[in-house]
Amino acid sequence: MGTQAPENHSPVKDERSAREKAIDDWLPITSSRNAKWWYSAFHNVTAMVGAGVLSLPYAMSELGWGPGIAVLIISWIITLYTLWQMVEMHEMVPGKRFDRYHELGQHAFGEKLGLWIVVPQQLIVEVGVNIVYMVTGGKSLKKFHDVICDGKCKDIKTTYFIMIFASVHFVLSQLPNFNSISGVSLAAAVMSLSYSTIAWGASVDKGKLQDVDYHLRATTTPGKVFGFFGALGDVAFAYAGHNVVLEIQATIPSTPEMPSKKPMWKGVIVAYIVVALCYFPVALIGYWAFGNKVDDNILITLNNPKWLIALANMMVVIHVIGSYQIYAMPVFDMIETVLVKKLHFPPGLTLRLIARTVYVALTMFIAITFPFFGGLLGFFGGFAFAPTTYFLPCIMWLAIYKPKRFSLSWFTNWVSTNYIHPSSIFVLSAIECLSA
Repeated sequence: MGTQAPENHSPVKDERSAREKAIDDWLPITSSRNAKWWYSAFHNVTAMVGAGVLSLPYAMSELGWGPGIAVLIISWIITLYTLWQMVEMHEMVPGKRFDRYHELGQHAFGEKLGLWIVVPQQLIVEVGVNIVYMVTGGKSLKKFHDVICDGKCKDIKTTYFIMIFASVHFVLSQLPNFNSISGVSLAAAVMSLSYSTIAWGASVDKGKLQDVDYHLRATTTPGKVFGFFGALGDVAFAYAGHNVVLEIQATIPSTPEMPSKKPMWKGVIVAYIVVALCYFPVALIGYWAFGNKVDDNILITLNNPKWLIALANMMVVIHVIGSYQIYAMPVFDMIETVLVKKLHFPPGLTLRLIARTVYVALTMFIAITFPFFGGLLGFFGGFAFAPTTYFLPCIMWLAIYKPKRFSLSWFTNWVSTNYIHPSSIFVLSAIECLSA
């Protein structure tokens, strides 16, 4: 894939002070580096296969058969390529590991510019996903309750279910690092494959609607245009896992003989096979069965059998519990880094308890205040999910390695970048001017 990064494993002296080493050993991203390759597999599955997979049939109804299939396949290929780039760039400098997305951005664009380019977009993705999953978890709990009760129980507002869902995170958020949530992440990965299978399996069992219609959902030109871009945002949201990939790789041990990219890439391949097994059947079979009458969550369209839909909704709850933690961990790392390194608070349990509790409470409050937050996925998908997933890795690759003009690597990255997001051409042009 592209141009292989040059390898140089000459040892480099660690110039960090004793205090800096102690802080790094305390921060969640760098505190534990004993993960196995399969940790990478289920962390990536949990990060990638979110509740967004259930909206893919709806995205297909906004795109149609031809464009929809093309977008799904091209997205899978390009995001696998850009994920490979990030795995390769993790240890591109001998003796140094870029453990966080913004550290790689700083190396590519400079200390200040790298922060301004990467951190705002990464925070929009991670905090946005946490809010969406807070809403999704609450709504799925309510759906489970309503299906089980079948109208016999008192109606409970979604707000209370969001609070119940959040109460789990007040506890789980105190787990110190990625490796400590590996069990939660594994359960979430299994649940994602399970409810995806239920979604497409139940669609097959129900069969194609008699009056199924495959015309675009919108009938007006503006509606079709907005629907098209909204669908692209939904697909971008479904491939948002790049925002945590360097942080996941940071947990894997690395030696000159066995760099972390080898086990990491092994886990990524497994994860992307699972992604394909989840995304393509749900998107294609769901659209085949219901056409443009499919809801934005296919489990809503599938009302029967009730016990299976209730089970699928509980699986969604378990999965988004794990996904919330995966996306929250880099945010915890940023918050704690600022508090300890910039504001000089002493690292410890009290600081972690207060900081993480406040963050969970904030995402819960926003989810309760804006329960329609999931409807903004199209906007967030275009604004932040697409850049950090699709073209920012290509731009950093071009900025760092500066491949020869018109070489395979240069051509691949330019085409990938400009095909996915037209505005990226301005960023690339600026990089070309600066490097000239």
